Amino acid sequence: MRLLPASLPLLALLGGCSLMPHWDSLPAITGEKVLGVLTPYRLEVVQGNVLTKEMVARVKPGMPKAQVRDLLGSPLLTDVFHEARWDYVFTIRRQGAPAQQRLVVAMFDGDKLKSIDVPDDLPTENEFVASVNTFKPSAKEPKLALSQAEREALPPPKQSAEAAPTAAAEGPAPGRVYPPLDAAPAKAGS
Repeated sequence: MRLLPASLPLLALLGGCSLMPHWDSLPAITGEKVLGVLTPYRLEVVQGNVLTKEMVARVKPGMPKAQVRDLLGSPLLTDVFHEARWDYVFTIRRQGAPAQQRLVVAMFDGDKLKSIDVPDDLPTENEFVASVNTFKPSAKEPKLALSQAEREALPPPKQSAEAAPTAAAEGPAPGRVYPPLDAAPAKAGS
């Protein structure tokens, strides 16, 4: 009997453990959603130089390092132990678009470009812009310009006899007189 009062708090403590939720039963972050509902903001991370097919096509073997730097920009990685190699690394992580990573390697022989190693998936400028564009136009946006065919289909504007004469035909408004713009200012004391 003496053990019963001492063991009651221990039994209550152990029994309370089964009432606590288990960590594996809590909702988790899956994919892009938290709790299956919320999409958290993800910071856009861009590192390195954006290189496109058009930019790399301008670089030719035999060019000096300064000219390659002018055309492609400064490399993200240069190594004092491998001065003949420049690594142009580019990564971008943008919410709503797939992550991208590319590596272009320029090899030099002294001060002259020996070769340039370009990945097969290097995009053109238009392909790159399309790949990072996360703007999805909605159907509710108004059309802001007419096509040439739509302009030609418009009826000509109506000319009416009661149309008010233009302000240029009447002259300046009564009571307003402005000096000519090309007149030189008068000198004081003349």
